[in-house]
Amino acid sequence: MEYFAGLDVSMEETHICILDREGVLIREGKASSTPKAITAFLAAGPTCSKVVFETGRMAPMLFHGLTELGVPIVCIESRQAYQALKSLAGHKTDRNDARGLAHLARTGFYKPTHVKSLSAHAIRALIAARKKLVGQRVTIDNQIRGLVVVFGVRLPRALSPSFKDAALKISDGVPGLHAALRGLFAAREAILTAVAAIDGDIRVVTRRSEVCARLMTVPGVGPITALAFVAAIDDPTRFKRSRDVGPYLGLVPKRHQSGEVDYTG
Repeated sequence: MEYFAGLDVSMEETHICILDREGVLIREGKASSTPKAITAFLAAGPTCSKVVFETGRMAPMLFHGLTELGVPIVCIESRQAYQALKSLAGHKTDRNDARGLAHLARTGFYKPTHVKSLSAHAIRALIAARKKLVGQRVTIDNQIRGLVVVFGVRLPRALSPSFKDAALKISDGVPGLHAALRGLFAAREAILTAVAAIDGDIRVVTRRSEVCARLMTVPGVGPITALAFVAAIDDPTRFKRSRDVGPYLGLVPKRHQSGEVDYTG
């Protein structure tokens, strides 16, 4: 007899449901949302041939942790699971969601999704942190421009050395404006220091990566672009054809079909 399990994951607890091939409930309950706790709960029941759960914030940690512990875990897209669970479950509860996911595992009515490696997520975190800091720096630059334009001053490019000097020069003798600019520039300098540190880390990572070095031979591709592409692809073998990469990244070619005309552009 085959057995199947569904996991409805939250930050603290995971609801678990185990069904047999006929859909009969064998065991259900809760466990802490850690690979060891979930594995211990599953080990106390019959051996499951498939364990299904949805994508989410906890998915990378649980997927790779459970895989290392020998659990036949499968991750499915949450939007696909949502449509299926609407028809399988009645009230929207964690218990019913776990049971619905177990039914999906039993019927095979799902499409597995790739879970990126933890190293790829670490690279994405580095790039996301840089993007956030650069956005905050731009926000501060715009705030500074807005404060001094009242006094009829149009500042030069934000990253030029004269940007700070021109702003502070106009604020001399204006106590309120001078204090405001001093505070903004202090925050700006701290952000620029943090961005420079992250840029150094990115350069170190790209130097260690043979793939990044190869990508940077393409004109216009620098360390950030190369690293972002590598983190997005993660495992190239999951694509059957190279042309599948474009649609995966959202670059779908336009198509016009009418009668004998079939144009893909």
